[in-house]
Amino acid sequence: MIGRLNHVAIAVRDLAKASASYRDMLGAEVTAAVDQPDHGVRVVFVNLPNTKIEFLEPLGENSPVAKFLEKNPDGGMHHVCYEVDDIIAARDQLKAAGARIIGSGEPKIGAHGKPVLFLHPKDFQGTLVELEQI
Repeated sequence: MIGRLNHVAIAVRDLAKASASYRDMLGAEVTAAVDQPDHGVRVVFVNLPNTKIEFLEPLGENSPVAKFLEKNPDGGMHHVCYEVDDIIAARDQLKAAGARIIGSGEPKIGAHGKPVLFLHPKDFQGTLVELEQI
């Protein structure tokens, strides 16, 4: 079921500062910022040869990332994203195995314009997992 690592997401307080450090100090290609109001975040991607880094900045106080930053004031790794061929089949298989899907269980459109789901971190060694249909 699980495919390749799509990205590692890092929650940040200052998207421009984080982007500049990767672009200017590490020489990475950084995309323009895009608001994702359905997820409560503004995102940029750092494109790497084998994967991506996603920086997440909260859009408002009710953003899940704002809550994460309350607990982790310096920011840090928020989630990992893996690709799946069929997100509905993956969801159903995971639910049958006892995994908890965050939210309604219905996929939302993610930052890449593809369906995504999030899995509860307590089921995956304390790590929030995102699945993205390829």
